[in-house]
Parts: sequence; structure tokens; C-alpha cells
Amino acid sequence: MTGSRSLSSGLRALRPAAFGVDPSGERMQRIRRSPNYADGVFRNPEGAPRPDGAMREFAKSYFRKEERVLRAPAGVVPVHATTLADLAAPPASGLRLTWMGHSSVLAEIDGHRVLFDPVWGERCSPFAFAGPKRLHPVPVPLAALGPVDVVVISHDHYDHLDLPTIKALADTDTLFAVPLGVGAHLEHWGVPADRLRELDWHETTKVGGISLTATPARHFCGRGLRNTQHTLWASWVVAGDEHRIYHSGDTGYFKGFKDIGSEYGPFDATMIQIGAYSDFWPDIHMTPEEGMRAHLDLQGDRPTGVMMPIHWATFNLAGHPWAEPGEGTVSAAHAVGARVALPRPGEPFEPTAETVPSEPWWRGVALVPKGGWPAIEKTVVGESVAAETVAEGTVVDTAVADTALAEEALVQESAAEKGAAEKSVAEEAVVQKSATDEAVVEKAGRDTPRDKAADTGDPESVPAG
Repeated sequence: MTGSRSLSSGLRALRPAAFGVDPSGERMQRIRRSPNYADGVFRNPEGAPRPDGAMREFAKSYFRKEERVLRAPAGVVPVHATTLADLAAPPASGLRLTWMGHSSVLAEIDGHRVLFDPVWGERCSPFAFAGPKRLHPVPVPLAALGPVDVVVISHDHYDHLDLPTIKALADTDTLFAVPLGVGAHLEHWGVPADRLRELDWHETTKVGGISLTATPARHFCGRGLRNTQHTLWASWVVAGDEHRIYHSGDTGYFKGFKDIGSEYGPFDATMIQIGAYSDFWPDIHMTPEEGMRAHLDLQGDRPTGVMMPIHWATFNLAGHPWAEPGEGTVSAAHAVGARVALPRPGEPFEPTAETVPSEPWWRGVALVPKGGWPAIEKTVVGESVAAETVAEGTVVDTAVADTALAEEALVQESAAEKGAAEKSVAEEAVVQKSATDEAVVEKAGRDTPRDKAADTGDPESVPAG
């Protein structure tokens, strides 16, 4: 018996720090008292089996060479170049969102700064040498981001809870709002207990003049080889004096979105997971169409507010093409007349402004689908204006306009069309380069795209993530 305990202690000593620790003591007692905890595990609001068995079948298709090429961008992902300068002044409207990639978002709301699911690491993995690697650099060094009032974590999977990032933030004065049980990891990594706000679903904490409420999600948890399901997962509502926003975390679609919207909405902006979906795990991640349905549910079945897609473009975590979630989001929004924001990583915007980023920026670095890209639309507050069908490569991101891809696409414009095209461009704030190969003039990035982005190799569904 003594030998068995010694072996167990030795194995624990070899356990990577990134695995975190299981809840214990008073924290575990509180977990057992939770109405969402039964039979030794946290339960979903609607049944959602973990995808363990599906992973064997998924692996067979995941490593096929012909599919692998589709899961990554064909060029360099454009990152907004002036994030820090843009964040220097407070938002004029009182609300500003900056998508840092994947599910990481800096929200400035009514004088407070909230950082959702910050992942600044190179890989969403417990190991520095293996696991999904980021597809674009972080837009801003974490140390340069400035003071953050509260860090909000949705759950403990590696692409949402990043050890190096948490350790860096532990050295600041920020507070942490986390689902029940997740605080055990953070304390293990050096976050003082008095800076933790650990919530069960429908519990609320106040930080300065804002309230943060943990709301249900349909997902699961776990970081180590033995996932005990003793840490909760959550979506989050943040409300200030003038604005309210919603972050979905990771979730499958469920009827509870309507209840969340009825109790806490409507929202000026929703940040909705629309990537890393798969037929192998349909209950724990939403497709773009389901994400748009969730947005409408949260808004009382009305296409109000702005929906920003998250959980895509930064890591390969599923088998779908890299650009698919973005395209799918735009298509779903167009189908219901909803307003979407499509910022490049690091591009700040104010959801209540007349215009929001709506250019299909990924098209400049994604493999062009057969038949070219679908039509796009220009979106402004309260209206949607139809735009012409976009031929292959017609709209080109300014950051990649000088690449060979842009050159090849733009030479399709004839010299005869150039004059009329430039006039139209000026009116629509989209600049194109003529077939005579003249210099590209910067275009205003306010055209709504349709796209679908992707991740690959869901680390959340395997023991390492």
C-alpha cells in the first residue's frame, strides 16, 4: 500500500504544470452542492456526450493530405497594425471590442476593461513542442495591453485557459472571474485566492461598475489524462451602466439561449463561437448557422445588436476548411438580416457605431473556392445594402493587395472597365487595382463578406486539451 502511494506521488510530481489540479477541500464541497452537479460530474443543460469515441473516426480523416491543405490559410493572415494606437483613447460610445484571435477578446465597456479567454501562447497544448500552433501572431504583446480590470475564463480547455498567459496576468492586479472549480488551476499557477471570483451558473459578481454573470453553456471540461469533469464551463454576460455584452465560450446549440436572452438581454454585442465544429462532436461546438440562431435567441428573436464570430482563424482544431466559419457566418447573417462584425485580429471597433468591420479579409489569404467567392453586402446600422457579386479575387485585402494572389485576380479587370470600376469603388469605399497593373489605392474595409473559417484537430476532445 505504501509503495502504491509512493508511485502515485511520483506520477503527480511528473505531471506537467499545465495540467493544473483537481478541485479539493471547500472548493470541492461547494461543487458537490451545485444544482448543476450530479453523480460525481457537472451536467449539461441538455445532453451532450463527450466526443471521446468519435475521435478515432475523426483521426482517420484528419490526417488525409488532401484535406489538410484546406485547414490552413494559403497566405499570411493579416493582423491589424495599429491596435495599441487605436486603443489609446477611450471608446467614444462607451463600448469597444478588440478580437485578439480565437476566443480572446478585449472588451472596453462603460469605463472598464474585460479580457475574455486570453491565450497569448504559441500552442494551445500542455507542451511547448506539440499541439495546435497559432496561425497568426498575437496583435499586441500582453505586457503592452495595459491595465485590465477583470479576466474572464469560459472553461479550462487549453485554447481558452493558457498557462503562460495566466502566469503573466497573475503578476498584475487584475481580478479573475471563472466558472466553479476552475479557480483550482489558477491558484496552483500563482493567482491569489482573494483575486478569484468563482461562479456557478446564474451567479453574479460586481467589479467596479460592471456585473459579470456566469450563464449556462453546452460543453465539457478537462486538461489532464484523467478528466474528472469537476470544473464547470460557462458563457458570460457583462453589463455596465449603459451597455451589455455576451461571450459564448464554447458551446453546442441549446434552447437555453432563449432563456439567457430573456433574463439578461438584449445585448449590444454578442461574441459567438462558430468554429471548430464537426459532425463528430455536434453537441459541443456550433456551426455558423447555429451560432446565428443562438444570436437571435439571445436577442429575443430579433436581428438587433452586432454578432462577432469567435473561435476561428487562429488555431486548427477541426476538419473543416480554414475560411469556412467566416463565410458561413456572413451567409447566415444575410439569411436573417442580422448585423455582423468581421474584424481582422487586433482591429478595435465600436458595436454601436454606424459601421463595423465587414470586409471578408480572409479571402485574400484563403484558397479560392471553385466558382469564386459568393456575393457580399454592405451593412450599416438598421439596413443592409445589396452589392454586386464578387468574382474570384475582386475584393482584395489591403494588407495583401501586392501579393501574387491579388495580382492574378486583379488583372482580370479589363482596361475598359477601369474607369467605371474606380467610380463605383469610390462610392462603395472599396478600391480595386486595374488590369493595367497600376498601384492599389487603399479601400475602406466596410463591406460585409460571407465566409467560413476553420480550426483543426480539436484539442478539447483529447486528453491533452
